[in-house]
Amino acid sequence: MTSLLQGAGRLEVNGNVLVASGEAGFDVAADLAEKGCEWLVQQPSGSDVGFDLSGIDQASSAALSVMLEWLRCARRQDLVVSHIRLSSPLSRLTAMAGLDRLLPEERAETAH
Repeated sequence: MTSLLQGAGRLEVNGNVLVASGEAGFDVAADLAEKGCEWLVQQPSGSDVGFDLSGIDQASSAALSVMLEWLRCARRQDLVVSHIRLSSPLSRLTAMAGLDRLLPEERAETAH
């Protein structure tokens, strides 16, 4: 794995997957979003990528904003988001906020 960000909120790349773990509160979310987007824009157009947020400690709207920003960056780069893995609390928050409709069902997974 390649580390993009260390600290309370961590971001790594495992193959073609952005892996976020630890905290993703408002004090860390901007850095997670920025570092993830920096990596995404380096990927060739048409590439498959994935997001793994199953290691995020607590569900928060800040963590959701990171995921949404990564989706925007991937769309701008014409990348194919092959899967998104969410922790159970983050998946529940996504559904409660009505954002699960933005994620293709066949591409979203929940970590149990």
